[in-house]
Amino acid sequence: QAEIASRSIIRALCRPFYVQGNSMYIGATIGFASAPNDTCDAETLFRYADLALYSAKDEKRGICRSFEANMDAAAQAKIRLEIDFRKALHCGQLHIHYQPLVSLQTGEIECYEALLRWFDPVRGYVTPDTFVPLAEEMGLIDAVGRMVLQSACKEAKNWPKHVKLSVNVSPLQFRNGNLISTVVNALNAAELPPERLELEITEAVLMEKGQRPATIIDNLRGLGIGLSLDDFGTGYSSLSYLLNYPFTKIKIDKSFIRNIEHEAKSRAVIRAVIGLGRSLGLTVTAEGIESQSVADYLRN
Repeated sequence: QAEIASRSIIRALCRPFYVQGNSMYIGATIGFASAPNDTCDAETLFRYADLALYSAKDEKRGICRSFEANMDAAAQAKIRLEIDFRKALHCGQLHIHYQPLVSLQTGEIECYEALLRWFDPVRGYVTPDTFVPLAEEMGLIDAVGRMVLQSACKEAKNWPKHVKLSVNVSPLQFRNGNLISTVVNALNAAELPPERLELEITEAVLMEKGQRPATIIDNLRGLGIGLSLDDFGTGYSSLSYLLNYPFTKIKIDKSFIRNIEHEAKSRAVIRAVIGLGRSLGLTVTAEGIESQSVADYLRN
């Protein structure tokens, strides 16, 4: 009965409303829990209904969802993960690993990419796909990015002068507006020349509304910092981005590299990207080379 009522409410609210000659459209997403099936405690009942609502919003707006026990378990697990991540950040339990970027022409290491890793005593290694969105949601991504930049720049200071450092940047760091000061402070503290730092950004940064991303990108490039477009070829408007922004490098996504030996389409995309990079004077990096045959193909 609750589901029938919910669907009726959603249908009613989806109809246009006429206000002073204007048509206005709204909608509804509904979550519900019931007593005594779910719980007899009023406060818990409201919390369960909220969880059902969040689940409905995550799936598709304009629908209704009833509470399920696994929703509460997932919410409790997320709360514990947030607590443990906050502890890991403040207690120095996050570590940076460095992945080499090797020139296929010379075989020499030209750059190291700083990769943040979290080893939890109970969970083991927690993947970045899990804890990076969590840090963004918790409002901790600026603190995490600042820690990575400061630590990585200090480490890079001890490398040979021709070896660069590459650091990933979250779209939220652009949105929050203090990325430039964070980068400059990290470089100054480590006495690392800006030319040895490269920031990797995704297409999500460039899809932000307004002029802020473009201004930040131009200012970073004006400082001499390199800019790499990550996951190239997987987005919607990458070619126009190369024309409108001063990138110095494009990275071929590992999904193309993974299929290079048995998919002609992947090889065609890779050849096109390499040719494009060469024409525009950009360095091209291929992610996920794990065999000699793939390295030989890309070198050729």
